[in-house]
Amino acid sequence: MATPEFNKSFAPQYGEAVELQPGIQRMTVNNPSPFTYHGTNSYIIGETEVGVIDPGPENIEHFDALMAALSGRKVTHIFVSHTHMDHSPLARRLKEATGAPIYAEGPHRPARALHIGEQNPLDASADHEFSPDEVLKHGDIVQGKDWSIEAVFTPGHTANHMAFALLGENILFSADHVMAWATSIVAPPDGAMVDYMASLETLLQREETIYFPGHGGRVKDAQKFVRALRTHRKMRERAILERIKAGDRLITNMVARIYRDTDPRLHGAASLSVLAHIEDLVARGAVITEGAVSIDGEYQTP
Repeated sequence: MATPEFNKSFAPQYGEAVELQPGIQRMTVNNPSPFTYHGTNSYIIGETEVGVIDPGPENIEHFDALMAALSGRKVTHIFVSHTHMDHSPLARRLKEATGAPIYAEGPHRPARALHIGEQNPLDASADHEFSPDEVLKHGDIVQGKDWSIEAVFTPGHTANHMAFALLGENILFSADHVMAWATSIVAPPDGAMVDYMASLETLLQREETIYFPGHGGRVKDAQKFVRALRTHRKMRERAILERIKAGDRLITNMVARIYRDTDPRLHGAASLSVLAHIEDLVARGAVITEGAVSIDGEYQTP
């Protein structure tokens, strides 16, 4: 397929632990939005001694439901994919309640240095208080009682984004890097398109064919889907170049044309996605601008 066949079919079943297969349960936070879809997915892996992936935002109803689902089981590990406010804050409360250590790539950080005077538009969405107990590197393996997780470093959506492979099960918990319902937001300075594209290549070197994402339902035939995502991003890059060649100098003008069929509430995020592509294009010399690349800069081809 040239572009991804997105699947928006999903029943969140708030407050319930939905068994996806033996040893894997999903609980969805009741925090729907244009960016979180029906809400953030938390996952429980294992049987009697379990790990929890992405506890979610500081939502007391979700915490109570999660603790009820965990009753009678021991939480031995807490994994956090990245430090956006809809994924990581509840990890601290869960650690206090269970004593389990938190595993993640590291604290929140931008994907690049901020330009002089630049404000990070995503600061409010970042969990700056997060700090893991155990720092994960790409390829690290964490052993549970009856499961093993491999850390798969997938920066792009954020600089510290980790996916988690469930070894022996052909499953990857892909968080916000790959989702069935929509493309991931790649928004500078939190994220970087060059990192995102490289991370897609990382996943294409792996064998998992089922992904359980941070929002929405499972990704089936994952390798085919990731290849389609890669094609989709390259098509978006070509569309941006075409708009610049046609005379659009400002990102707002490009978004108005390229994303004319997209929910207007997402145009701000779309502008940041275009900025991510332009950062990459400028670095490669395909687009030029005066000074640093910025959301309100003017762009043209050489």
